[in-house]
Amino acid sequence: KAPKFGRQLRTTLAMCPTGGQLLCRRCESTTATATQSGDHLSADKFEERPQFPGSRSQWTQELKFIDPNDYDGIPVYRVVDNSGNSCVQDLQELDTRLDRDLLIRLYRGMVKLDQIDTVLYNAQRQGRISFYITSHGEEATHFGPAAALEADDMVFCQYREAGVLIWRGFTIDNMLNQCFGNRKDLGKGRQMPIHYGSRDLNCVTIKSTLTSEMVHSVGSAYALKRQQKGRCVLSYFGDGAASEGDAHAALNFAATLDTPIIFYCRNNGYAISTPTTEQYRGDGIAARGPALGIPTIRIDGNDIVANFVAVAEGRRISIEENRPVLIEAMTYRVSHHSTSDDSSVYRSVDEVKKWQKNNHPINRLRKLLEKRDWFSETEEDQYKQEVRKEVLAAVVRAEKVLKPSLKTMFTDVYEELPDHLAEQYRDLAAHCSL
Repeated sequence: KAPKFGRQLRTTLAMCPTGGQLLCRRCESTTATATQSGDHLSADKFEERPQFPGSRSQWTQELKFIDPNDYDGIPVYRVVDNSGNSCVQDLQELDTRLDRDLLIRLYRGMVKLDQIDTVLYNAQRQGRISFYITSHGEEATHFGPAAALEADDMVFCQYREAGVLIWRGFTIDNMLNQCFGNRKDLGKGRQMPIHYGSRDLNCVTIKSTLTSEMVHSVGSAYALKRQQKGRCVLSYFGDGAASEGDAHAALNFAATLDTPIIFYCRNNGYAISTPTTEQYRGDGIAARGPALGIPTIRIDGNDIVANFVAVAEGRRISIEENRPVLIEAMTYRVSHHSTSDDSSVYRSVDEVKKWQKNNHPINRLRKLLEKRDWFSETEEDQYKQEVRKEVLAAVVRAEKVLKPSLKTMFTDVYEELPDHLAEQYRDLAAHCSL
């Protein structure tokens, strides 16, 4: 029988108290007889553990490579199933914050993001904005973790986590101003759409350079550790980003520096067009955590309650024990990777429809709420219409705001504008006849 994940495969030898024979503690069978002469190792040598630095081992006489197929896969933690049934009737047994009001707020947040994504995706198709990334099917990976954190915890998003900012108070106008790159954009139009950020909300500006935020987040966590104010960092990355060298560097640095950080991997099945079957050969991303000395869990990423509970516990571990944790959230990207992608080229439409119908996080939470008579279909339809009107009105407002001044291309890096940048600005202004 294949041992469960985490169980030691190695054979542990010990002296038999009756006959000087070596026993395998795992199978309790005689594996060898130790003698005191010749080239054989004496039995007392096996009583000592190996002293090699950098490993926790025992001696074995069995020549065997560890085969990854000998392990069962890491289990997936789930609280609420696809039908809206929960493993506990009272969710507050898991966390006292999981009451009716919080669950409804989480549901409304996911619905709001879904409506924003729909409107802005169409706006890009109409040529009104240059680019957009939706989060259809992955909404629970935003709102569950965000709700489990404290407001002063730092968040480093990858790029598909707009719901985290929404939960923290980033308004629809904030989002639209950024996507249109107008003068009200907090980033002054310097970033491409969906690269949100807010210093007030402790959300570091999103970057397109894949995985670079992971390394930065470890440095931030190390700074919070030194401050000793009970804060942690949540660092998002994807299954594709996990193949970048920066991912390993970040995980290893966090482990060796004992930093209070939650690494959160959204494993949605695809790195743009590359499926996970071509991305790695091991048991997902979670399997890498224990190898680096990081407490790890794999969760159902479409279960918003499991997201909340796992991140809440991860936060406790990271702060109380000053160590990183790794969460792998198994989900599915219903949408195209971005407006620059056509996913029908590399996956079937039927596959997408199956996931959207049977395993969508919004549907799952709605069923949970309906089973408890906490929310109705009528309320959902009314809320969707309200949000859609709000988003469409914000689009009109954002389009009317002028673009930032060209001079903002040269400011906010140096306290005083250097001569060479001042000269470049004058040349640009002359060229544009400003």
